[in-house]
Amino acid sequence: MLFYLSLLEGYLSELRLFQYITFRSLGAASTAFVISLILAPGLIKRLRIINFGDLVEDERVGGLDKKKKVGTPTMGGVLIILATSGATLLWAIPTNTYVLITLGTFVLMGVIGFSDDLLKIKRRNGLSVKMKFGAQLIWTVIVFTVLWMVPETRERVTDFMVPFLKNPLFQMSLIPAFIFMFFVLVGASNAVNLTDGLDGLAIGCSNSVAVAYLFLTYVAGHYNFAEYLQVPFVSGSGELTVFCGALLGAGLGFLWYNCHPAKIFMGDTGSLALGGAIAMLAILIKQELLLVIVGGVFVVEAASVVIQSSWFKYTRKKYGEGRRVFKCAPLHHHFEFVEKERAMDENRTPELVETVIVTRFWILSIIFALIGIATLKLR
Repeated sequence: MLFYLSLLEGYLSELRLFQYITFRSLGAASTAFVISLILAPGLIKRLRIINFGDLVEDERVGGLDKKKKVGTPTMGGVLIILATSGATLLWAIPTNTYVLITLGTFVLMGVIGFSDDLLKIKRRNGLSVKMKFGAQLIWTVIVFTVLWMVPETRERVTDFMVPFLKNPLFQMSLIPAFIFMFFVLVGASNAVNLTDGLDGLAIGCSNSVAVAYLFLTYVAGHYNFAEYLQVPFVSGSGELTVFCGALLGAGLGFLWYNCHPAKIFMGDTGSLALGGAIAMLAILIKQELLLVIVGGVFVVEAASVVIQSSWFKYTRKKYGEGRRVFKCAPLHHHFEFVEKERAMDENRTPELVETVIVTRFWILSIIFALIGIATLKLR
């Protein structure tokens, strides 16, 4: 919205700053961060009223801290959604198709997660898998239809881009392209959801991914940079850089209250929204498979669950007794058990283990993001 102030540069030359995506991205990040800090205290108080204060154990968290974290309000993803959406609408061009699609995905996935969180509170059972997938499927149909109907984006929808290659590996037909988009959306949203289990873990890793896609969207929307780095040029996608800036600012603001010991959890409201937004960013700039590298922590976390579940079912069927690869899945809880056992043996404070694990996962997330960005030069 503030972009339109640049039309008045004839009266005040300084207003031309609002033309530049870089300036507006910084503005969006700052605005989202401030909104988060302002809204968080009041939101935490309100969420405490409807959350798990009377439970003996909190099933939202794994590992060893189910009793310790009882009473911490969930659905904090509302804060991320409000801050990101508000800052994006203020600083981005509100009529940009890519921004609208990404914001729509972000909010819709958040609504799905919010419904799931609310039902878990009221009935102890959230949305069924079929209901979640059904809602995601309907939204994928809408997004795919919009992109297919626009001549500028129709060709990009069918491109199958692979990291390290400057041209599409092949062109997909209509149905495979749709299935691929749905798989990316569902896979990313659930991977972030699985990663949300320790204070600050999911949001810290999401911030690294947001920084990476802030850079990637800027390159994809800038013809000269896209041409130089030999990546798909997507006209108008540069505005997604503003959204990435807002997402980063909101993520940092949320981390302020979500770091250990957390005062609020993002819940499915936040994890599904973040995963959906990240997936849509990757889809729109045709860097879907690069998300496997940039979001490496999310991929590893999701893979650990698949491995654990598959091996347990296989061994139970073959030997009559289920066996486990990890002490607990997702992977961060495996390390939680391992490190706390080691801490007890070495007479160290076990309460610090969670912070140690989260910090190390953040480091890995930053490394994955940097590797993802570095692939732009390897084409």
